[in-house]
Amino acid sequence: MDFLTLFAVYVTVVLTCIVLVCKYSGQQQTPFSILFNFVGKVFAPITPRWLQKFSQRTLHRLFHQRNNMFIYLHILIEAAVLAEFTYEVFGFCRDMDTSLISLSVPYILLVIKSLCFYLCIRRDPGTVTKKKIAGQLHIYPYDRRLFQPGVSCETCNLVKPARSKHCRVCNRCVQRFDHHCVWVNNCIGAQNTRYFLLYLFSVCAAAGDVAVLTGDMLLHAVLRSGLLRASYIDEEGQQQSAGPLFVVQHLFLTFPRIVFMLGFLVFVFFLLAGYALFHSYLALVNQTSNEWYKSRGYVCQHCHPTATADHLCSPTPDHSKRNYYSRGILRNLGEIFFPPRPVHKKDN
Repeated sequence: MDFLTLFAVYVTVVLTCIVLVCKYSGQQQTPFSILFNFVGKVFAPITPRWLQKFSQRTLHRLFHQRNNMFIYLHILIEAAVLAEFTYEVFGFCRDMDTSLISLSVPYILLVIKSLCFYLCIRRDPGTVTKKKIAGQLHIYPYDRRLFQPGVSCETCNLVKPARSKHCRVCNRCVQRFDHHCVWVNNCIGAQNTRYFLLYLFSVCAAAGDVAVLTGDMLLHAVLRSGLLRASYIDEEGQQQSAGPLFVVQHLFLTFPRIVFMLGFLVFVFFLLAGYALFHSYLALVNQTSNEWYKSRGYVCQHCHPTATADHLCSPTPDHSKRNYYSRGILRNLGEIFFPPRPVHKKDN
């Protein structure tokens, strides 16, 4: 069982890093920065000053500035999985008389995913600019809870439209800001949320389809070999029937790369499926990740306990039991896939 233990530890560490990178990208205090700061303090007395400065600059550029490293990492992982599937699994599946239509599905999903991935990277998410600000201010009303009228961005020196937020990584305000995604090196906002959703579902579908085809191949390999009816001699010299754990370990020894790929795909599939379902829920209720997190830790900066009556926000309806911007499922989805454009008023 040493192979299984090492594999489980490896996958857990990799996926934990992926989750932490996705969750804390763009934030100033992250588990990564806390860990590196602690390690830096421990080894500071014996570390050359030039190496300390280099590591600090590298970490800052990696997690707090736009860079293409995670795009390259994404492509590298995808290429490795697809190459392994094509090189080994595809041939085994053809020997099992799996139809070419079934085997072509992962490649079709790859084309769809690549198109959505490219659009997520290249499409402007809805940057708030001086030229567009007049029209962007009229797209969404202020709910006076999470978004207050008249609030300006200190960095951009522009009035912040409702549902917008300044991204520290991209250094710009984004209309209907959802989050900054390091995997596409871009913000997810009003103009590219649809591509991000399609990208999530296509990646999830591709991972699931390759995992199913690979699992089916391994199952047929086990059935054809007769492993389930086999037996072995244990360390004490006793004859034991081959159980599921023995079969898995045998598959590790026989098809190490294929089993590793399958385990990785299964974990990634469930991770992406949960993430995709969360964003699907947000799309159905017309809410962004930024609004979802703010609504659960919301404290009005004007209405704190020490504020006087002159500083209290104007009375508004209680929207705590429903999302303020929801207009029904169909209209919410329509707003995602056909985002409203800035309103340009004609001069009389």
